[in-house]
Amino acid sequence: MEEKHDSKGTYKEFKHVVNMTASALQKRFKSEESQSVVQKRDGGEATSHGEGRRIVEMLHKKKSDLTDDDCGHMRKVVGYVHRHLKQGGPQEKDTEEESP
Repeated sequence: MEEKHDSKGTYKEFKHVVNMTASALQKRFKSEESQSVVQKRDGGEATSHGEGRRIVEMLHKKKSDLTDDDCGHMRKVVGYVHRHLKQGGPQEKDTEEESP
């Protein structure tokens, strides 16, 4: 039997951890900095950019139009962000510039 998930809670947490607008994310993925730091699969598109595009698609949807698949992907994104933050998350820019 499949575990039932709280879609309202998932949506709320997704909106909390994805703290950029769809247009800001799109702009970020097109930036030179973003293009230079990503790992690409077989010389193609970066995995993170594919994931980002999916997040942008979900951000553009009305809450009522989100599918079960979208909700599952939101849980995946939330889990990824929480794991990333536990591992130290993004560092402050000033700290990165000063480190060797």
